[in-house]
This record gives sequence, C-alpha cells and structure tokens, in this order.
Amino acid sequence: MDVHRLELLRELSERGSITAVAEATNRTVSAVSQQLKVLEREAGIPLTEKSGRGLVLTGAGRMLAETARDVAVALERADAVWEEFKQQPRGEVTLAIFPTGGQMLLPGLLHAVDAIPGLTVIATDQDPLLPDFGDLTPDFDIVLADSPGPLASWAERGLTTVKLLDEPLDIALPEDHPLAAKASLAPRDVIDETWIGVPLDSAFDRILQQIEAATGRPAHVSQRFVDNGIVESLVAAGRGIAILPRFTTRDHENGLITRPLTGIRSSRQISALMRPDRAERPSVRLVVEALRALGREITAQHAG
Repeated sequence: MDVHRLELLRELSERGSITAVAEATNRTVSAVSQQLKVLEREAGIPLTEKSGRGLVLTGAGRMLAETARDVAVALERADAVWEEFKQQPRGEVTLAIFPTGGQMLLPGLLHAVDAIPGLTVIATDQDPLLPDFGDLTPDFDIVLADSPGPLASWAERGLTTVKLLDEPLDIALPEDHPLAAKASLAPRDVIDETWIGVPLDSAFDRILQQIEAATGRPAHVSQRFVDNGIVESLVAAGRGIAILPRFTTRDHENGLITRPLTGIRSSRQISALMRPDRAERPSVRLVVEALRALGREITAQHAG
C-alpha cells in the first residue's frame, strides 16, 4: 500500500470529513476521494461507508488508519535517527498555546530556541476555552493544554502527552479584604463572597462548583470573563474575589493578593500534546525538553 494514501486515511479518521482532509493537504476533494478509492481497492475490503452526506470509516478502515499512524511514527523515527546522526535539529516547529501558558512559558522558550542555529518556533495563541486541546494536534507540532489531568480522549487519539508542570489555582482578593489576614482559605470562608467568575463549566468554574458542593450553598457570581487580566483588575478594584492561577497572577503589585485554597483539589496540569509521529522529530523533542526545563524552573521559583 502507498504510504501517502495511508496518510490520507489517517487524516480522514482524525479530521472527520474529506473536505477537511482536502483543505489540510492542499488537494481537491475529488483527488482525495480518488486516492481513498485506490487504497480501498488495494485493501480489498470497504474502508469507508456513507453517513448522511459524508463518509465515515468502517471497522477495517479504523484499523488501517491506526496502522497508518504506526507507519508515520516509524518513518519519523527513522528520520529522527538520521537527524540525530547529523546532530543538528533544525527547521520550523509550530506551537499552539493558551494565553496564560504563553505568558508563563513563551519568553523563556524563545530565548532557549534562539541559541540553536537553524531552529525556529512559530507560536500561535488559541482560545483557552476549547473543549479539547487535542483537536488542534493535526494542525500544530506541539499543543499546550491545561486540564485537571490527562484526558481520556488524548489516549484514545493515540496522542503523545508530556506533563510540563502542575500549577495551583488560588483565591485572589483585594489587598484590604478581611480574609487577607488568613494564610489559607477553606470553602466555607469564601462561599458567601461576591465572585468574579469565568465562563460556565470552564476549568476555573469547576473549582467554584466544588466550593459550592463542599458548602452546600450557591455562589454569587456578579461577572464572568475569559481574560484573567480583566478579572485581576476587577478584584483589585474591590468588585469581588476570584480563582486565578498562581504562577501568572500579578499579586502584591496591582492591588490584589492571593491565598491557597484548602479542602478541595485546586490546580491545573499543563501538558504538551503531539501526534506520536511528530513527537519523534528531533526539533520537536528539543522544544518539548526546553518546555519541561522551564516548567521545572517555574515550579522551583514558586516552591515554598
């Protein structure tokens, strides 16, 4: 079977439609369809079937798509061995990053990459409220994700997941707030406060839901924003309290302070997600290792 046709089948399994595959691979829809028909003839059994106006993979098609992924991994590994032999990771690595992750990691990463001749990182910020950051992996070499922990969907997709760091989520208060006298805060301390929240069911909002569950009382949320900078400004202005990430919140500088939350798990894991074949590239591995080093450095800076 032709490797390139196998790759088209893999793309169909991940992107869900022939139109999306055509756009991603710079082909026409008819060209993709023809190549998949040739692959089906080579396989000798149906690989796709109609579903509404589109196509979905049959059981055999899904199995062959997994094989295509294994082939892609093997090819990238072979390329990696050759690149390592030449001892010169090079080229362009694309990175998708959410805003606070970029604020935390991107300056140090770009400085590290500057010291490597021939290697370039092209970073793009993405919506922090994406339901699944894994959806971006077909279009970027590395996707940075924040989540309570590894998602089952990442394993189901066969993605390579590298944990970079755990970041605590703290309670942010105005500097003159009465609760500022406490070294840490329990759910019962904060449930009756006015809250500056985030969109419903997003990661930080789920922490607030846990506070409600622990106390058996509803929280009063006066405003909701995606941007942490707006939340910080409103907290500093005395408009309420909020849940904010520890490493990127500018406490003690702009009218607010932070306190750790006790009694419930209040943190997020920041991970690098990759297709397994791209994870084999020396340039990608080098960038991921630089991100891991930055994660260790940031965690050490905030220890204690």
